[in-house]
Amino acid sequence: MALNKLAITAAALMAALGTSSASTPAIAQQSSSATQSFGAYMETLKARARAEGVSEATIRRMTTDLTPNDRVIRLDRGQPGSPTRRGYPALAPYISKHVNPTRIAGGRRVFSENRTTLRRIEAEYGVPAQIMVAIFGHETSYGRIRGNFDLSRSLATLAWEGRRRELFSGEWVALMKVADKGYSRQQLVGSYAGAFGNPQFLPSVYLRLAEDGDGDGRANIFSNRADTFASIANYFKDAGWRTGQPWGVRARVPSGFNVDAYKTKLRAPVCPRVHERHSQWKTVREWRELGVQPQRPLADDTLASLFQPDGPGRPAWLLTSNYRVILEYNCSNYYAMSVGLLADEIVN
Repeated sequence: MALNKLAITAAALMAALGTSSASTPAIAQQSSSATQSFGAYMETLKARARAEGVSEATIRRMTTDLTPNDRVIRLDRGQPGSPTRRGYPALAPYISKHVNPTRIAGGRRVFSENRTTLRRIEAEYGVPAQIMVAIFGHETSYGRIRGNFDLSRSLATLAWEGRRRELFSGEWVALMKVADKGYSRQQLVGSYAGAFGNPQFLPSVYLRLAEDGDGDGRANIFSNRADTFASIANYFKDAGWRTGQPWGVRARVPSGFNVDAYKTKLRAPVCPRVHERHSQWKTVREWRELGVQPQRPLADDTLASLFQPDGPGRPAWLLTSNYRVILEYNCSNYYAMSVGLLADEIVN
């Protein structure tokens, strides 16, 4: 699971869906970070929410009978770390699993059912309709799997536990502000780490980027598809999506081509193990001169990075800056490639 600066996806959380009825978690009791009782810490959080303008009525309904959730702490502590230097898992099996006939068919159906809305939002935000649908499909299986954790309980638990207190305390207060817009506690459910709705936004992301896509005065990313698509498009626009440019295209690499000779010399400040797998940036014209041929139209002056994830003789892609925008949603090459390839299949 990747917690980026902007969002968390549901793809890595599907196996973790559910709630716990435990009222006094054993793990939380043992936490060295929990220097206060849960009740005492909640008073601190409530005070912060009040100071930031959240109504007393909202605070009361969102915290009544609130207890820490043992399962949330176990799931958070159980997240895998960075990959080892022994190598990366192959991309092809992941793509086969996540860009499968069922998901492709679902995406084409959603695209067809919402074509007019999608094209209107695409024209407004400059983000391709198929990218919006692919995110919707990858995050929540087109709205079928959104999580059922009580978000107030989950975020309060993670803030109290303390390992990432600054992040989760801020998200809990942001959730109170979302609730203050009229959403009930029963509506505000999602992943154990606080993401919710069709696009799986964190509360702070919702407050900053959620959009009213149909003009009804509300950004309902739970059940309103126009709002869902507009919110995803606004996220991508905010992250720097370049209109009219693909995320990437398949490329033919000549036999014996030494990809390592063009490895990047830069170290990314965020998600370095993801970005180190990409080559140096070159124009498409420069790649052509080296014998690397894009298999779909791509302007000669487009800057692109070469990515051959499964090694020599296996599929390769030229990735544009729009691929980096997908990585902003979830900093994983497996995720970003599956979103891009699913989007392509939806309109093919």
